[in-house]
Amino acid sequence: MAYRLFEGKDHASIYQKYRFTPPNDLKNIIIQYLDKKKGQPHVLAVDLGCGTGQNSRLLAPHFKEVVGIDISECQLGEARAVPGYPNITYRTGTAEQLPFPDGSVDLLTAASAAHWFDPSRFLAEASRVLKPGGCMALLGYSDSNTRLHYQDCGDRLKHIYDEGKQVLLPYTSNPVLVTEGKLEELYSAIPFPDKERIESFQEKSLISVRNLVGFIESWSMFQVFKKKDPQRGEDLLVHIQRRFLKEMGATSPDTEIEWELEYFCVLASKPQ
Repeated sequence: MAYRLFEGKDHASIYQKYRFTPPNDLKNIIIQYLDKKKGQPHVLAVDLGCGTGQNSRLLAPHFKEVVGIDISECQLGEARAVPGYPNITYRTGTAEQLPFPDGSVDLLTAASAAHWFDPSRFLAEASRVLKPGGCMALLGYSDSNTRLHYQDCGDRLKHIYDEGKQVLLPYTSNPVLVTEGKLEELYSAIPFPDKERIESFQEKSLISVRNLVGFIESWSMFQVFKKKDPQRGEDLLVHIQRRFLKEMGATSPDTEIEWELEYFCVLASKPQ
């Protein structure tokens, strides 16, 4: 996690408010994979680049202990503020230098985070800390295949969404662009023979216009854009929201759109 783009307090607050939890059904596939490869009991899961803890909380019922690791203390502060998860702890750290003994971790996960890692150093640490049969699950979503649906104007809404991304493209770091390849290079570099990819996992949900614009605000490239010109950043969000509502013939930003995301997941198991 050599990139440091999510550390500000304001960005952490936006991240907690607008970033979504990975699909429950995809989490179940990961747990079933761990059941098959390592078997019970499931003692320790480590969630790398955990941010404000959405994926950590999703894993909590399945493990004796979950540890969320992130470089941003502000992100971790937001995660710690969520009550009701006594078996989760959060620590400052990186995916390339993990504070765990050899052969001690059942599951290493990263949700929309692995593209920030140094691949060779991360994989060396994963090989070290995983138990025999322990697994890694690196998941994310491909934004190029995002679909928006509202009455008969879904394609036009997607066009507005994509235009906003084009404005931000010059401010987009290379690791973000890599996610559109669904971690192909990282998958190829995993040294374990037992590995597989879930190329396309579709998830449909409802999201308000307000929260969709908030999601855009949470992007690292938007934060870089806004840092260079705060007023232009605010204007872009207002402009996108107004265009959405006008196209929909709606007045309230709480009006909901159907949102379809394409997730992917890399699974691998350390040899017994």
